[in-house]
Amino acid sequence: METVFRIESARIIAGVARIVRDVGIAEEIAQDALVAALEQWPESGVPEKPAAWLMATAKHRAIDLVRRKETYARKLAEVGRSLEDIPPPEPPGADDIDDDMLRLIFTACHPVLSTDARIALTLRLLGGLTTEEIARAFLAAEPTIAQRVVRAKRSLARAGVPFEVPYGPDRAARLDSVLEVIYLVFNEGYSATAGDDWLRPALCEDALRLGRVLAALMPKEPEAHGLVALLELQTSRIPARTGPDGRPVLLADQNRTRWNQLFVRRGFAALGRATEKGGLPGPYVLQAAIAACHARAVRYEDTDWATIAALYGQLVAAVPSPVVELNRAVAISMAEGPGAGLALVDALAAEPALKDYHLLPSVRGDLLARLGRTAEAREEFRRAAGLTRNERERELLLERAEQG
Repeated sequence: METVFRIESARIIAGVARIVRDVGIAEEIAQDALVAALEQWPESGVPEKPAAWLMATAKHRAIDLVRRKETYARKLAEVGRSLEDIPPPEPPGADDIDDDMLRLIFTACHPVLSTDARIALTLRLLGGLTTEEIARAFLAAEPTIAQRVVRAKRSLARAGVPFEVPYGPDRAARLDSVLEVIYLVFNEGYSATAGDDWLRPALCEDALRLGRVLAALMPKEPEAHGLVALLELQTSRIPARTGPDGRPVLLADQNRTRWNQLFVRRGFAALGRATEKGGLPGPYVLQAAIAACHARAVRYEDTDWATIAALYGQLVAAVPSPVVELNRAVAISMAEGPGAGLALVDALAAEPALKDYHLLPSVRGDLLARLGRTAEAREEFRRAAGLTRNERERELLLERAEQG
């Protein structure tokens, strides 16, 4: 039951939000539907289509709520779709898209909210992520994220933000936040921050689907295509990222014949659309180009690390970030040797944003191991294991600590 709700909660919230026009109320109604399932399913049994049952229950509760309001007639006109007894709406126009989840993203990314609030709220509503998971994605304190989500819902309600996909300049202005949200949702599925599973493929699928829809909606936007290219190429690796027992498999050890070549071809095609007009590449196009370098290498040993390091240099210039700097250090260590990479990693040790970031000691441990400094490497792997919230990743790091 929990799994079904986790996967379907975003669609349920999006469907209900289109009726009640308030994402906070929509989330509460979705939770009410889950409570109803917890009460009824143990006696009646799990329905044949549990997701459809939850959606229907939530929508019925939303309709009841709308009907109880004194302004029911006005609300009914605003909704513009059949609740039970009004005719169906007109077909969408050429510049419209009938996707409640996409409407939900653009609503949550409204300029009335700060950028951080937009991302946190959308991760909560569409990704179904817990406050703790969002905090890990943001490298922020959990209470800070909790307050951010609550305030964001209240701000949207007070501003009366319409539940719609915007048009014209307003759509372009909100694109950056939407792209970032989709990317963070994908990342949570690709490398889960917490729990017993290394991967949460449903999140990857939702993010990729929304990315494709967004690119189709904005075909002249290079960064939309760049994001899709990145997600397609990353998705291609998913079959090789875990072993039969669900344990993580590092990039260097992956069987590249298991990389899905359909996604690779789609990724290359999307990257081609992103770069066909030339110009200075944006951050998602650059990250897609890095992923493409990995995809072109038949073996790990064939990877063009010099090009990857150069691309990370451009990415640091475009979006300065200690996490990007850490990734650049890894690429430089592969291109120029572990000593060069370690010097860059050590320079990041004082970064406040990386204080509890488990990949910093993990990367440092790997570089120390390559330099033959085994005892120090073991300490770093143990420290990284203590910081990660993902059980599979913790097992891998402790295993590396034992191996040295």
